[in-house]
Amino acid sequence: MRKGVNYDVGTFTRGKESSSRDKFEPDIVQRELEIIKSDLHCNAIRISGQDIARLTMAAESALELGLEVWFSPSFVDANEQETLSYLAECAKAAEQLRVQSPHIVFVIGCELTFFMKGLVEGNTTFDRINTFMKPWRLLKSTLLKGSFNKRLNCFLSQATTVVRAHFHGQLTYASGPWEDVNWDLFEIVGIDYYREAMNKNSYRKKLRTYFKHGKPVVILEFGCCTYRGAEDKGGYGWAIVDRSQKPYQLKGEFVRDESVQANYVIELLDIFKGENVQGAFVFTFVSPTYPYHENSLYDLDMASYSLVKTYVNRNGTTYKDMPWEPKQCFMALAEYYAKNEEGKRN
Repeated sequence: MRKGVNYDVGTFTRGKESSSRDKFEPDIVQRELEIIKSDLHCNAIRISGQDIARLTMAAESALELGLEVWFSPSFVDANEQETLSYLAECAKAAEQLRVQSPHIVFVIGCELTFFMKGLVEGNTTFDRINTFMKPWRLLKSTLLKGSFNKRLNCFLSQATTVVRAHFHGQLTYASGPWEDVNWDLFEIVGIDYYREAMNKNSYRKKLRTYFKHGKPVVILEFGCCTYRGAEDKGGYGWAIVDRSQKPYQLKGEFVRDESVQANYVIELLDIFKGENVQGAFVFTFVSPTYPYHENSLYDLDMASYSLVKTYVNRNGTTYKDMPWEPKQCFMALAEYYAKNEEGKRN
């Protein structure tokens, strides 16, 4: 089983001026990848972000360490043509890496009904998320644009053709559970699959439906934030930050509880193992834009899915001289992954 984690090299989910990783220091990236391999006991890593040079540098380093790389370029809020052109350039870069090492999988986009313009109404990712959250808006979008699943699969058909012209390895797509993907286009079924209050009772049943395609099923993203109640919010746990305030703060009183995140991740890994998924990638390793603060009102790390907590300013010793410290989930995941060391890439 692939024992994985997500690793972000810089994604622009909130506009062109707001990167999830402003600083990209190769020495720190290299050290973090080493920690992911040796301390977390991962044998696979999903590397996401927009900048192709960053993606390539991180992927090359990960491959050299013996990690299987899931190359996951992300051009948020681009339209369909811009995305196709971008994927072509990413595929060329990924193929150069694949020639050096075959242990690389190309991920053609992530939840594109949210993150790409054109499939549903909305100029930004958050506009499109709101379209899905409000039935009348989704109905209006469908009347104006047609079925988003039909449009998504039409785009994925074009995208796989474009990528396969340059990249000759395995392909998958990071789908949301609301998307009905034509998996005939791919070698691997990929799901971003969070458990929350609304789907807790049907979580396993829904997971089993993905095996009907007769292909390996891999969980490309799952995780939990670090406060009480986050386990019931799943993939929307981040939405407790008030960005209208300066500095950013939480929307009310929340209780920090690292055990919530740790228990959630281990419980889901047990489910995935029991259902024979071929791999799982915890979201995410580090989130520098969600720093920890001693004052709970400003503790943005509570709204983060990261396995480590970062600091705005920190004096004193940290974990192996990194600009962060492990959370309880880091330790729990390391122990869990260490139990199965026999397969490097299986």
